[in-house]
Amino acid sequence: MASGFGFQGGRSRCFAYWQEFSKCYAQSDSPSECRLQADDYLECLHHTKEIARAKAVKAEFIKKAQHQAQEGRKVADVLADGVIVGVGLIQRDKGADAGHAK
Repeated sequence: MASGFGFQGGRSRCFAYWQEFSKCYAQSDSPSECRLQADDYLECLHHTKEIARAKAVKAEFIKKAQHQAQEGRKVADVLADGVIVGVGLIQRDKGADAGHAK
């Protein structure tokens, strides 16, 4: 453990977790009984689980954004791949085409 003091004096942010861990460690017969308290203390110090969760949320957000961008690009790709785009100047009806064939 560090000095136990915060940057501005007083207790550090993880001091309460350290106290819980040290109390458990002093009272237990085997150190493995205090694994939960040790995990809480280490999480407070290093934020490993919090960082992993933030990375997972960010990755899912990026994945969703890429999927939405691909869906948007599909329409543009179809239009850009040589499909004739009607601008509405010539109206083509099935009935008109049949009448033209007569």
